Amino acid sequence: MGYKYTYRVLNAMYYGNVAQNRERIYIVAFRDEEDYDKFQWPEEIPLNKSVRDIIDFASKVDEKYYYTEGKYKGDIYEKLTEAMKTDEKEDPAVYQWRRRYVRKNKSGVVPTLTANQGEGGHNVCLIHTDDNRIRKMTPRECFNTQGFPEDFKLPSDMSESRLYKQAGNSVCVSVIARIADNIKKAVD
Repeated sequence: MGYKYTYRVLNAMYYGNVAQNRERIYIVAFRDEEDYDKFQWPEEIPLNKSVRDIIDFASKVDEKYYYTEGKYKGDIYEKLTEAMKTDEKEDPAVYQWRRRYVRKNKSGVVPTLTANQGEGGHNVCLIHTDDNRIRKMTPRECFNTQGFPEDFKLPSDMSESRLYKQAGNSVCVSVIARIADNIKKAVD
């Protein structure tokens, strides 16, 4: 079609200042070769946000997000409490329930959100709250993780599983904004 294109794999941690390990391919195309020649990819920026900037570990949320003894079939709760023991001195971590085991994300950021997070048992991001309870991230926290502003209104007429899916399928807002700014500079 005559477009010139360029692509890069960018991680939201390093290009969007978002506490999520999310590598995605970004493709930018121009019909005008002069604009293409002027385009520059954003430079890496330091990560100065933490999981506490996007997840509220202190406030109580709706009870439906918490894992409690007897709430789920099998020994899920027991596995979670054993694997998610925390040291008071540690920074908060985000864990993932991986169907049969729990994985602690040791990088201090949220692992890559996935579209199937709201579907049940796989890749569900979990936190150990300040009041020593285990819960999954809320849809709002998932959108925060993608860099959506706090005042972004989530649809109230949509199922939570759909919201989780949309958050998991999204791209990081701040990375897109930085790319869009550089596109604007190239075409202006």
